[in-house]
Amino acid sequence: MKVNGQKVEVKGPKGTLKLDAHPLVQVVHDSGARKVQVNRKGDERLARSVHGLTRTLIANMVEGVTKGYERRLVVYGLGYKAEIDKKDKRTVLLKLGFANTKAVRAPEGVTVEVGDTNYRIEGGGGEEKLACITVRGSDKQQVGQYAAEIRAAQPAEPYQGKGVRYFGENVRRKEGKTKGA
Repeated sequence: MKVNGQKVEVKGPKGTLKLDAHPLVQVVHDSGARKVQVNRKGDERLARSVHGLTRTLIANMVEGVTKGYERRLVVYGLGYKAEIDKKDKRTVLLKLGFANTKAVRAPEGVTVEVGDTNYRIEGGGGEEKLACITVRGSDKQQVGQYAAEIRAAQPAEPYQGKGVRYFGENVRRKEGKTKGA
């Protein structure tokens, strides 16, 4: 880890991340104790909130370059599929019931895998084998943003539950129309 004024750089086995700290906080690195301390320069409201944000961002950077982050999504629905583009390994092709296939490209530093997984659908009987999209990377914000872009292609709808959802996400189901009372 390097701290040069307001610039913080963290290197690890999963990559390198950089952060420009806000001017209302001061970042101090003690290499002997292997400790990073974030101090605020004032006590106004913005300085207090930026202080906690900066501390959390640095903690996420350290965890990201050592362990990495992962988000898993499940594609559920009859005929719904996900696959990696054969020409561009960074692009996920989603077949979600539309006439055209939606392509979602991963940013630099994010890797994507598509495989099958056993997934238990709430309200249904047993488990089904569904397409599972795994998004990995060292930057927590990029991993979460890319997973959200994939999910936004077709969020799970409440009547039949079809669409893209996070692994383990419960989709609140609604009752359909009933004929006459």
